[in-house]
Amino acid sequence: MLRFILQRLLTGIPTLLVLVALAFFLIRAAPGGPFDSERQLPPEIEANMRRAYHLDEPLPMQFARYLGGLARGDFGPSFQYRDFTVTELIGAGFPVSLRVGALAMLLAVLVGVSVGTFAALRQNRAADHAVMAAAMTGISIPNFVMAPLLVLVVAVGLGWLPAGGYGDGGWRHLLLPVVTLALPQIAYLARLTRASMIEVLRSAYIRTARAQGLPLRTIILHHALRPALLPVVSYLGPATAAVITGSVVIEQIFGLPGIGRFFVTGALNRDYTLVMGVVVFYGTLILVFNLLVDLIYGVLDPRIRHDA
Repeated sequence: MLRFILQRLLTGIPTLLVLVALAFFLIRAAPGGPFDSERQLPPEIEANMRRAYHLDEPLPMQFARYLGGLARGDFGPSFQYRDFTVTELIGAGFPVSLRVGALAMLLAVLVGVSVGTFAALRQNRAADHAVMAAAMTGISIPNFVMAPLLVLVVAVGLGWLPAGGYGDGGWRHLLLPVVTLALPQIAYLARLTRASMIEVLRSAYIRTARAQGLPLRTIILHHALRPALLPVVSYLGPATAAVITGSVVIEQIFGLPGIGRFFVTGALNRDYTLVMGVVVFYGTLILVFNLLVDLIYGVLDPRIRHDA
């Protein structure tokens, strides 16, 4: 197991380097710069600022300097938030994104798997068609449309919950963004679970279990659910990383102080180091969650084992 983990971590390093290189050169190819503003700076002041941040050096030298800092765990200073480093900004925004995203994924897994299993057990019946229609609706409606609708109905119309803001982090401020983030994931997980469960229920060992007179509850929970969750777990790796790092639109709509807000601000202001820090952090999360998915595979399916 330890050898497998080390191999995956080592193979993830080249992937991360490619991601860093693409993000580094693409963001610098975008028009504008970090010191562009409505009020034009005097040329000598802008030159001094570029020199202070090493932006006057050739791009290959800047890239080598950034990689050196990255190897030390230093994402560099922010060009727009002058009193903070990128590491400090990510550290401030990540707990909020982690809390909202983790709650959203927990809700999505509980509801999506349950609804998908319910639909699989009633294949081609009215309940199955209703669940799949609702799932397609959830996939089709983007969360930047669903979020304002929920705000208008639940917050403005009914006055049950706050329309935005993080407040003290209580459930009243978290419920709407969590539900908004969870709805499309519930739809995807319901469809994945339904398709996988139908396939598992048609397998020979399930027919044998039914022939032996085992209760349906026992068959589902002890025999069918674990193998049926394999494609769900595959999807959960990148999906969890994406949701936890925060939906950019959702955090903007609800005014959440998460990573997504810093990413938007950094992209608009050409804050190279802030955008790079968020991209590298997000890429690292995806690699880590994909590794966790591979390890969970061995738990769910006894046929999958990793050498010690």
